[in-house]
Amino acid sequence: MILPIYAYGHPVLKKVAEDIDNDYPKLNELIENMWETMYKAEGVGLAAPQIGLGIRLFIVDTVQVFEGEEEPTEVGLKKVFINAETIEESGKEWEYEEGCLSIPDIRGDVKRQPQLKMWYLDENFEEHEEVFTGINARVIQHEYDHIEGILFTEKLKPIRRKMIKRKLEKIRKGQIDLDYKMKFAKK
Repeated sequence: MILPIYAYGHPVLKKVAEDIDNDYPKLNELIENMWETMYKAEGVGLAAPQIGLGIRLFIVDTVQVFEGEEEPTEVGLKKVFINAETIEESGKEWEYEEGCLSIPDIRGDVKRQPQLKMWYLDENFEEHEEVFTGINARVIQHEYDHIEGILFTEKLKPIRRKMIKRKLEKIRKGQIDLDYKMKFAKK
């Protein structure tokens, strides 16, 4: 089932999410719905707060980023992350243009470190400690920010934040036309 994506301005996007355990109701169904919702919106990642749930769950599919490249620079991944915790970020920060399904039609350069070491549980609640690099690390860092209550717009340079202020207000008010369902904050 395709779920509505919560838009910029909704309070759930600014809260630190809570851990879950393997008794979380209908978790497998929720994860399936998240995949379906993410693909419908043409995203590469989706965090539970973006569908209105304040839990530490996000999904990532970067395989699609590298599809069609004759010589891909990286190997994509498709994973579920539950109760994830960043252990370490390292390397020289690099800028890359990011966007977000909760903040449609706005993009901006965000600096992030290229290597990420993370601990997480998968959909079977098996523990993993892994190192991710490049685009994979970036997408995971972006989604991880969501479960920490941080939006990519907060990481933009001040001049860029000022430039998008009106657009953000339009999104907050629901004054946007999209190809996917969104839920806006109550006025």
